[in-house]
Formats: sequence, C-alpha cells, structure tokens
Amino acid sequence: MIPFAATPEEILQELATLRAADAPTHGGKVLSYVYDSGLSAVDELAAAAMLAVQPLNGLDPTTFTSIAVMEREVIGFMRTLLGGGGDVVGTVTSGGTESCMLAVKTARENFRGTGTPRLLAPASVHAAFHKAAHYFGLTLELVPVDADGLADSAAMTAAMGPDTALVVASTPSYPHAVLDPVAEIAAAAQSRGIDCHVDACIGGLVLPFWPGLPDWDLRVSGVTSVSADLHKYGYAPKGASVLLTRGRDRQRSQYFATTSWPGYPVVNPTLLGSKSAAPLAGAWAIIKLLGTAGFADLAASCHRSTASLLGAVAKIEGLRVVGNPTGPLFAVAVDALVPADRQIDPHHWADRLKVHGFTAQLQPSFTQSDGSILPRTTHLTITPVTESRLAELVEAMVQAGKEVRGVPGIEPQQILAALDGPTAALLGTSGFTKNSETARQILRALGLAGDGLPAAMAPVLALVEALPRDVTEWLLTELLAGLVEPPPLPPAEM
Repeated sequence: MIPFAATPEEILQELATLRAADAPTHGGKVLSYVYDSGLSAVDELAAAAMLAVQPLNGLDPTTFTSIAVMEREVIGFMRTLLGGGGDVVGTVTSGGTESCMLAVKTARENFRGTGTPRLLAPASVHAAFHKAAHYFGLTLELVPVDADGLADSAAMTAAMGPDTALVVASTPSYPHAVLDPVAEIAAAAQSRGIDCHVDACIGGLVLPFWPGLPDWDLRVSGVTSVSADLHKYGYAPKGASVLLTRGRDRQRSQYFATTSWPGYPVVNPTLLGSKSAAPLAGAWAIIKLLGTAGFADLAASCHRSTASLLGAVAKIEGLRVVGNPTGPLFAVAVDALVPADRQIDPHHWADRLKVHGFTAQLQPSFTQSDGSILPRTTHLTITPVTESRLAELVEAMVQAGKEVRGVPGIEPQQILAALDGPTAALLGTSGFTKNSETARQILRALGLAGDGLPAAMAPVLALVEALPRDVTEWLLTELLAGLVEPPPLPPAEM
C-alpha cells in the first residue's frame, strides 16, 4: 500500500480552510468575476457533468468522441443565438482571452495588406486584445472614445488603412458597458476588405434577450467573428468560451497543425494542446438544461435588477452612472456637477461598500492618446441572484455614499508625496533598473509586500493613476508573482 502523506479527509479539510478565505462565489456579494444564476440545479448539474468527463483529454476528439459531440452542439446553439448562418463555424475555448487572441491570430494569418499588420480598436477594448497584439506581433492602435466610453465610428473608419488586419467592436465594453456602433464599424471594414471582430465575451449570452437593441452580432453582414463567454452569462464553470467565425476557410487559419516531428500529428484549434473537457461538459449540460427560454428568464431578472440599481444610483447625490450602459453591468463615477462637499469619490465609495458586504471593482482614470481623460470609476456586474439581494444592496450603496460624501478622492500626487525619500527618488529617476528586488523594495515602501492587498483599495488605484504605466505594470507583475512564490529555502547546513 502506498503510504499517503495525509488522508483524503485531512486534505479536504485543509482545502475547506483555504476556501473560507476566498470571496464568496455565490449569493450576489461579489459584483465582478463570478456569475451566479441563483439556481442550485445549474451548479449541481455542471459539477456532475464535469466529474463524468474528468479523465478525458480535449486534445483529441477523435479518441474521446463525446467531446466532439458536445462541442458541436454548443457551437450550434451559439450560432443560432448569435444570428449566424450555415457558413458560421466555431470553437469552444478556455475563456474570453483565448477567444479574442484566436480571432486576432486568424486575422493575422488572413492578412493580405501591406506593412506590419495593425489591430484597430476603441480605447475601451478589453485588455485581451493588447495581449493578442503583443503575442502575435501586430501593432495595436487604440482610437479614443468619448466621455461616456462610446466608440467613435467615424474616427475608426478614418483610421482604417491597407495595414489594418482586424477591427474590433465591443458589445458591450467592459469598463463602461457601452454598446459600440457595430453596424457602422463593420460596414466600413467590409468595404475595405478588413475583418471585423465583435467582442461579446460578457454580453453574448445576455444581450440577445436585452430589449431595444440594434443588430450587433452575426446578423450584421460585415462581422466576421464573434466571441462569447459561456462562463459568464452562460453560467458555466470557469474556462469556457466560444469563438464563432464566418467562413470555413477563414476559420481554418485559426488552427495550428504540424507533422514535422516524429510523434503523433498535432492539430490544435486553440492555443492549448492537452486540456480539460470539464468546462465544455458543464457548459453543454447547462445549455441542455436551460435552453433559450431559460437564458431569457435569467436575462430578464438581470434586466430588472439593473434597472433598479441604475435608479438607485441616480438618487445618491454625488454619484452618477457613466453614459448609457447596455446589459447587466455599469460604471459609477463622481458627479462633478454638485458642490465638492456633496461629491462622492467612486473608489472611497467602493471601499465602504465592501465594509457593508459587497465587493465592487475599482477602475482607475485613463488618459487616452488624444489627452482626454476617462474618470476613475467603480464597476458593478449584475447577475440573476442580485434580484434576491436587491434591497440589501441598495441600502449598502446608499449608506456607503453617506459615509464618504464630501471626502475628497485621493489625488495621485498625494500618493507620490507620501513616499519615503529613497523610494520617491528612485521612482523619480528615469531608466532605473527594473529587477525583482527593486520592485519588492518599492512595494514594501508602499505597504504592498504582505499577503494579499490592503482592505482599502482607493490608495492603490491612486498609485496606479500616479505612476507611469510601464512602472505600474512592472510593480503589479511583481506583486502578483509574489503571491504564489514559495517561501525562501532554509540555509544549507554546514
């Protein structure tokens, strides 16, 4: 018998202890990252489906044929939902980032223009496209959006050229929940022979049921691909998204295939090779369970809750909703039209909201390429379970507002002025060496070198606003890397 280091019961108890420190994934307390249908049957079915396929390897659907069947049926459902015809094919991926990256990779492979291929997108586009441009060697051009986060179709059209490989629109954009003018952008791209991707990662399974929207998906003729996450408003386990592409020949450029080695022939539709079939099985089972009518009912719940919360924010003096949000998400900013002593900084508000039991997502201000500044905001994502907590959430929002009304937001220069001398001098020096030890020195001086982040995040976001982007990205990389780094090894015995 193998002498196990710990019993299964001990291991599971340790895991339960670790999980107790996590933010709650159910119950509507966390207003980002998690998507709770509020239906226990959905979670129970997904868990059972995942367990049933646990040993399978998604690398080879010819050996594990159930994978091909499930993927085919998921793609068929999504193709119908998003207005695709018989020329639309697709792939289930590991998430929205992979779907977006594959859309960019496909466009790069199909690019027949001149010069280094360019990825053209609104400044509000998801960071996954920054990652894709970096990984696949495209030049990323971000076109400024208006003060409400809306993409400027005329400016994007003017920016299209012979080096443009792909144009992107969001439905909606994540930061401000704005529905980009897809029809105008796609028509301009089509007339120039440019691929157009619609990033519906967050909206793909809820906007089809949202009232009063113009066509934004594959019903628009110039749209060549759409991404939609099954693990968002499809309520599937994390690790499931769909990329739909118009045209088989176009979509085949997404694949990687090689026989140039002595092993088995490798044909990968996604960035991953070996992969779990569990998220696919969970998504497939949930689609079977809910069907179109079930998703419509859940979307209706989200719509009711979102409307109520937008109305609640409108009544909180000192706050405002940014723009005209579409879908079950929105961003909140300070209302600069009221006197300063009645204004509410959205980051202070989010920190107090957390004290009252609800976690929202802080977003820093952003300076666009034309010098215009999008204000700091707090982002809220609404799910069906929110409806059961609506009164409690509204009360928390109102109370949090009362507690920080008139408290000035933390200005970036305040953070820099508070740094100790050596750290301030270092950050003020151009071209200093960006190594791990220097980053840790700065993080310690900022009080960010412990386990996890501080309870109040407003100062951290002000720091993000204060420092150059490359410095912030370097420090955040070290911060996140440090969270999973094992402790130092003990000194070797002499």
